[in-house]
Amino acid sequence: MAEAADIDGLSFEQALAELERIVGQLESGQAPLDESVKLYERGAALKAHCEKRLEAARLQVEKIVVGAGGQASVEPAEFN
Repeated sequence: MAEAADIDGLSFEQALAELERIVGQLESGQAPLDESVKLYERGAALKAHCEKRLEAARLQVEKIVVGAGGQASVEPAEFN
């Protein structure tokens, strides 16, 4: 699907800006029903993309630590 590939190429900031624009259009109530449905679908895909990007960022700043008892836990990464 071309739209999914288009969204996959967006940065978090680009996707969020487009999502905010779509929300504004939908909240205004000015778009015809068919267009509103398409906007909603695109917005849902953008939301999922943003969530995926945020999760990837979260994973990059966490580390797995193994305690003395062999128990693994996740802690924030330390940046010096």
